[in-house]
Amino acid sequence: MGRRFREGIIMQHTRTIYLSGPIMDCAEVESKTWRQRAKERLAGRFIVLDPLRRSFRDNEIDSANEIVDFDLQDVRDADILLVNYSKPSIGTAMEVFYAAHDLGKFVVAFSPTPYADLSPWMVKFCTKILPDLETALAYIERHF
Repeated sequence: MGRRFREGIIMQHTRTIYLSGPIMDCAEVESKTWRQRAKERLAGRFIVLDPLRRSFRDNEIDSANEIVDFDLQDVRDADILLVNYSKPSIGTAMEVFYAAHDLGKFVVAFSPTPYADLSPWMVKFCTKILPDLETALAYIERHF
């Protein structure tokens, strides 16, 4: 998956990571800070897809449809999902399910919540759940 062959030469494929996590019911700083840290840390080694690069502010139905369609396209384009599972989010859960169940993607989540208190659905469909962003980033750097 990570390597392509061309004329006898192994070419490394740059992996793409989608940053999934709560946006709607979060303060702007809550949604942006962890994503900015992830982008800084992964820059140069990975292509990072941040859903906040798009701006939808009118809350119209067509914008809601666009948000979902663009986010699902990002999930399809990604090799890995990095998931902020700091609090329940319908959109995040749907992205995780779609990525893992339908597309067979690798899903790395981070959550401060003790394992016993995590949703069984998130446990089932996240490949790995780690305690914080730094640990999740180190895991991605080490294994990908």
